[in-house]
Amino acid sequence: MRFGRLIALAGCLLAALPLSAQYRDDQFKRDAFTQNYADTTEKSKTDTSQLFSFKEYFGGLAHKRKASLKNLTMGSAILVGGTQIYHKQYWKLPIIYGGIGAGIYGGIHFNQLYQNTGEDKYKLYRTLSFAGAGLFYWGSLMDGAVCYDEDRHPTPAKSTLYSLLLPGLGQLYNGEFWKVPLYWGLIAGSVHFVVDNNTQYKRWKHIYDLATSDDPETEKPPQSADNAKYYRDAYRRLRDYSILATAISYVLQVIDANVFAYMQDFEVNDEISMKVAPSVVPMGNYAMAPPAVGLSIGLKF
Repeated sequence: MRFGRLIALAGCLLAALPLSAQYRDDQFKRDAFTQNYADTTEKSKTDTSQLFSFKEYFGGLAHKRKASLKNLTMGSAILVGGTQIYHKQYWKLPIIYGGIGAGIYGGIHFNQLYQNTGEDKYKLYRTLSFAGAGLFYWGSLMDGAVCYDEDRHPTPAKSTLYSLLLPGLGQLYNGEFWKVPLYWGLIAGSVHFVVDNNTQYKRWKHIYDLATSDDPETEKPPQSADNAKYYRDAYRRLRDYSILATAISYVLQVIDANVFAYMQDFEVNDEISMKVAPSVVPMGNYAMAPPAVGLSIGLKF
């Protein structure tokens, strides 16, 4: 008698499984088509999908809304001093504009003197003047990044910008000091080979030009034209590879600073758990089969 009751109860449960699975399947589809996953009433304050937002940038300069460091930096790259206006540090603007203006004026002035006289000292003064203008421009962007208030530490945007402006600074900001000599060694070594291979390329190019010159008064070098051409092309290729290695090292340290700033909140511990539970998987409306009954296994680590 008791065995018969158990068989009847099991039969009722098996008969109810398709109805229960079908109900859950219908409820899931109904919720999926009626749920509003996107909030269309109000935009996010910091929309990361846009490369640059004029509304956010100029709204930040007007002190009407908070602007992201990305938008401030991109806008200030064109409108110099934008980050200083955002931080209400107006006293820095005359210094920035004065330094950039003086450097550009000096570069143009000394360039005219160099064109008229041909003296190398004016060429040096021209280079230093333009470099000074670039230094003030670089300093305005760096100052904007340093003064930006961050919600967390480290922020990927600030870490990325630091590495873009000064290689290795993003790693220092993330607290990964041991990476700085590694990246500086890669960049410095690549730059060294760029300079050395370029010097050798110019040397063998000059030798090749002398060896192939049609001027009878030109003194021929001891190297043959074919030999000079071989070494000229070889050092030019090595120089190009060194430039590529420099660019890869620079980009790599920028990516490293960004990725590891994101991973600062990633926690790894020894607590591993596993949860096993029975589950019913509906086969869908178009499958003429009862739902599958099995086990679901979940791992947490």
